[in-house]
Amino acid sequence: MVSQRYPHLFSSITIGNMTVRNRIVSTAHATVFAQDGRPGPALNAYQAEKAKGGCGLVICYGSASVHPSSPGKDWGGVEIHDDSIIPYFQKAAEAVHQYGAKIISQISHRGRRGTTDLYWQALLAPSPIPERSHRETPHQMEIEDILMIVEAYGQAARRVKEGGFDGVEILMGGGHLPEQFFSPFSNRRDDEYGGSLENRMRFAFQVLDSVRAKVGQDFVVGIRLTGDELIEGVISKNSLKWPTIWKWVNLMGEEFIEKALGLDVYVEIAKRLATTGKIDYINVVGGTTEYLGGQSAAVPPSFFAPGSFVYQSVAIKEVVDIPVIAVGRILDPLQAERILAEGQADLVAMTRALIADPEMPKKAMEGRLDDIRPCVGNNQGCVGRLFGGKPITCIHNPVIGREEELAVIEPAAQKKRVVVVGGGPAGLEAARVAAIRGHEVVLFEKGRELGGQIRTMANAPGREEYISISDWLINQVKKLGVDIRLGVEATPQAVKQEKPDAVVVAAGSTPLPPSVSDIENIQLTYPEDVLMERVTVGDKVLIIDEDNHHKGPATAEFLTERGKEVEIVSSMFTIGEDIDLSTKPVVY
Repeated sequence: MVSQRYPHLFSSITIGNMTVRNRIVSTAHATVFAQDGRPGPALNAYQAEKAKGGCGLVICYGSASVHPSSPGKDWGGVEIHDDSIIPYFQKAAEAVHQYGAKIISQISHRGRRGTTDLYWQALLAPSPIPERSHRETPHQMEIEDILMIVEAYGQAARRVKEGGFDGVEILMGGGHLPEQFFSPFSNRRDDEYGGSLENRMRFAFQVLDSVRAKVGQDFVVGIRLTGDELIEGVISKNSLKWPTIWKWVNLMGEEFIEKALGLDVYVEIAKRLATTGKIDYINVVGGTTEYLGGQSAAVPPSFFAPGSFVYQSVAIKEVVDIPVIAVGRILDPLQAERILAEGQADLVAMTRALIADPEMPKKAMEGRLDDIRPCVGNNQGCVGRLFGGKPITCIHNPVIGREEELAVIEPAAQKKRVVVVGGGPAGLEAARVAAIRGHEVVLFEKGRELGGQIRTMANAPGREEYISISDWLINQVKKLGVDIRLGVEATPQAVKQEKPDAVVVAAGSTPLPPSVSDIENIQLTYPEDVLMERVTVGDKVLIIDEDNHHKGPATAEFLTERGKEVEIVSSMFTIGEDIDLSTKPVVY
């Protein structure tokens, strides 16, 4: 029955000489789990859980560095600079292969995407044009520099093969060095590497030649390629939720808009690369990192509609005869099956969905859709933490990043009676895990419904999907037989009456009031009351944003949509200071 429901998603596919058991892909992404530039037990366990959960293809190590001029270990990345990495790769391959999945390593050079503050060596790039995020002028590569890096790509690919991996993926998008050569904005050269599209692609062709020369024809070589730099008007035509990012692009100047590459150019680039016969698949990524908001497009948050960037894989698939991987908020098996059934792609990247629930493929095959922990596109735990150099997590799944200690929930040695105080996400998760371990659980919630502040935030514009966090947790605790007491305050007497062996207090908190006592004739209220529409708000509203996260801006959006005149003040340098950089431009 399950195979009939997902005949495309769970069918095998051959890529080069590699057969993958299904069409579900976890794409390469930074994790900050590597140790001294090498994959260790924590990173291996993280990847292995995806394979164990049923993922078909695990692509590892976002931006794995091919050369010391593009270092990675200081931010928890993988470096493939010499043969000492090979034994570490062998252990990583074994960790994934034991569960039947295939494993590929991405390889990359960041070019001008970086800073010399940590490494004390010049950034390398096609031309001395600063990247708009890091704003540091790079060194224009001489011909000998280009040839050196081309050779480094080939040697890195050889090490991946000798490490027992099934293939290698060359990152040619995401603002990295090959894309910097493609772009007339970052490539101002007047030699054989600049000018015409053919010349601007020369570096990429040479990298492909180098890689194939080192790994031969019996090893999978893929590329990750931008599908569209997403300049003016593109989002508004292809997203149902977020109108446009063109105002942000305009801040970068007319020259950038004029030189930015659209879907038509990247389709041509994909066609020319595929025509070489040296690549086995194309993994499409939406957007670029060249402008403010570009990271939002590369890792679209909840403000984007599911599948917003699948149109890019559709266009590329029309001009190549090798498998194409679609990306862009592909969240659940039914959506993924539809994309494949309609011929929009050959495989689907479900990376953040697999972070939220590594067992998603297995649960889908077993027909347990309501047990799949959903990704809500928050980005705070995964990509958002990377900007601060922190290991990724998931706001919804506390196991992520701690797979070695938390992935397996062991039955308790002794069954106990546990009282949980509070029906928000913390209390629900505590009750869920306690029940799985075999304890008898009673949950007190003094309100009339479960969900806590997740339910409040889900009322804010663009964050409606957050309610699925609460819905999933509530469904799970009910299925596990947790005794839920709604509208009951956990007084000492009420708790003692249950004769518990343990009490978990997850009662939440009350915000501190701002110091506004010197302002007369005002109505003081809190965002929670506004978002839940428990109060009537006047026409002119001042929001004091000391939360420094989503709460202030979300409340502002909520009120502005209702015709209120809103002003926000904060003691920080920006509003929503701590909102991650993949989401902040969209919020703004």
